[in-house]
Amino acid sequence: MGGISEMTVSNARARLADVVDAARVGHDPVYLTRRGQRVAAVIDAEDLDRLIAAAEDLADLEAARVARTEMDEGEPAIPWEQVKADLGLV
Repeated sequence: MGGISEMTVSNARARLADVVDAARVGHDPVYLTRRGQRVAAVIDAEDLDRLIAAAEDLADLEAARVARTEMDEGEPAIPWEQVKADLGLV
């Protein structure tokens, strides 16, 4: 089953165990199609966890960049006590 990269949803339904094994072992996504259009993908769960963590890291970096730009443009910093209160830490 190696090398699967794309299959119809109905074919994947009939071969679900093979699809999951291909994604898990090969660490390559298996794209599911309907009427010739990609509608979903099956990927290894650990790969998904790494992708989510990387996306969160990128979002944090972008938020920090925006905050630095705002401060460089004269926006006042938010006091630490207010940050803690906003987060429910006091």
